[in-house]
Amino acid sequence: MIRRFWLFISCLMISFTLIQSAAFAQEILQDAESDALLKKALAPLVAATGLRDVKILIVNDSEINAFVAGGQMVFINSGTIMAADNINQIQGVVAHELGHVTAGHVINSSGIKEAGRISVAAMILQAVLVPLSAIVPAAGAIGTMLGGIGSQVAVQHYLAFTRTQEASADAAAVKFLKRADISGRGLLEFFGKIRKMEYRSMPADSDGSFASDHPMTADREMMLRGDLENLPSWNRPIDPQLQQSFLRVRAKLTGYLADPNEVLKAYPDDAHNIPDLYARAYAFHRLSYFKQSMDEVEKLLKLIPKDPYFLELKGQILLESGHPDDALEPYREATEISQSPLIAASFGHALMATEDSSHYAEAKKVLTVAVDREEDNPLAWFVLGSIYDREGDVAHMNLATAERYSLSGQTTLAMDAADMALKGLDPNSAEWRRANDIATTARQALASKKKK
Repeated sequence: MIRRFWLFISCLMISFTLIQSAAFAQEILQDAESDALLKKALAPLVAATGLRDVKILIVNDSEINAFVAGGQMVFINSGTIMAADNINQIQGVVAHELGHVTAGHVINSSGIKEAGRISVAAMILQAVLVPLSAIVPAAGAIGTMLGGIGSQVAVQHYLAFTRTQEASADAAAVKFLKRADISGRGLLEFFGKIRKMEYRSMPADSDGSFASDHPMTADREMMLRGDLENLPSWNRPIDPQLQQSFLRVRAKLTGYLADPNEVLKAYPDDAHNIPDLYARAYAFHRLSYFKQSMDEVEKLLKLIPKDPYFLELKGQILLESGHPDDALEPYREATEISQSPLIAASFGHALMATEDSSHYAEAKKVLTVAVDREEDNPLAWFVLGSIYDREGDVAHMNLATAERYSLSGQTTLAMDAADMALKGLDPNSAEWRRANDIATTARQALASKKKK
């Protein structure tokens, strides 16, 4: 089951006149099958970096892009996965992004700071000279010109800095692919896709190189091709199981995100092709064609009866179509087979959706196990909080709410919920200590942000 939650990311944004800190929200797509694929396919690359606790997250964005935003988090746009032909291309893209992570490019903002100083200096000169235009007519024109030149110089400085970073990340990608014994063919193939897009969108009178914060893709291909072709893994074939899993995930994302009618045209009615059935099941469900979506799921289960992700999809369709009681068995079976905290969270949601209080005890047990295995599970915390609320347990409801807000980066709300939880929890309990940790961390983060 693909689910969405908002992650608030602190980042640096550049404009032509000022470098400023900003916060923006990214809608993250969570899905047990997609997470399992990325974890398995990318584990050798992560190991090659020497890093620990790297997180790979899928962003709900149709643009072809991947990026890092501080720490050890790599974000892949859903459009990148949907545009890729094979899992090796995704491995190549992530290898490059891991190069940014290991180099600390987001954290090391010296180039951005320098561009900001240039731009601000130009703005100060402009502010001084323009008011003098009443006395010295030329002063206003000179000030405006200097402001414009300063902005252009700042942008050029920033672009040069980021191009250097891109080249560094490309070199690191070669190193990581070699250590992981993964072919770099996919990276070049994906560059080919991007190059075609660049050529289609490039103005006729432009070489396209100035306005991009990346070196032009053709240049990167030329620089990388020799290094990648000389890797021992260049001709290594793609793992067929990984590729089949990738095709399933790509079809699932497409069915979930793309226009349903277009999905039904792109994926033909084939009772023996899993990606086709997967995409069509999601498309029919989004069109509210209950029978047709269930028919596709039953075809999937006929091919692989105990597949936990097919069972999860069956439960999702039943739950979201108003049949929560019927959704329990497929969700329960999917949870037992997969042991996935994400699927367990959906099962807990279905148990609560029956509005039968006799299911609450099982729901709390399932959800508690889920968050013990994986705390980064907003849906599980949301459902737990809802159950505690219905039972009148305000303190634990507030603690679960604080956990959810903390995960989504909503610091003020996390602090407020944790403070309320502290009032009702036993000071000697582990829950009180956890609420205190959330409140303290949030308060420190807010104080640090205020100083900046």
